Amino acid sequence: MQIWVDADACPAVIKDILYRAAERVKCPLTLVANHPLRTPPSPYIKSMQVPGGFDVADNRIVELLQTGDLVITADIPLAAAAIEKGGHALNPRGELYTKDNIRERLTMRNFMGELRNTGVMTGGPAALSLSDRQAFANQLDRFLTRLQKT
Repeated sequence: MQIWVDADACPAVIKDILYRAAERVKCPLTLVANHPLRTPPSPYIKSMQVPGGFDVADNRIVELLQTGDLVITADIPLAAAAIEKGGHALNPRGELYTKDNIRERLTMRNFMGELRNTGVMTGGPAALSLSDRQAFANQLDRFLTRLQKT
């Protein structure tokens, strides 16, 4: 199992949690971004730079994703593509996307996009809170623990 990170928008505190988890469970972790990234020296952690452009990093993650891999992303279409390909997706706020909830998230995302296109100011997501970070760390730990038991 490999962990893929949509790293362009991933908060640094979430990356730090992922670095520690990759080391603890000895799991390959790859951060994909369109700019150079610094990662801690580790045989389990690497970064991959892709050209700039719309969804280039997302497309590369989906291309390389294998069944059972985990994608860390807040991007709903990327999460949906990962699930469709047999992977798993986890939001930096700790929500594990599933076949059961991804369609609802896509519908809401599209609805909010339509509202913004008509000029309605919908605002952005709230800042990542301490409880969001804890929820992410807990969900990641549960996911990795389940994998180790299988």
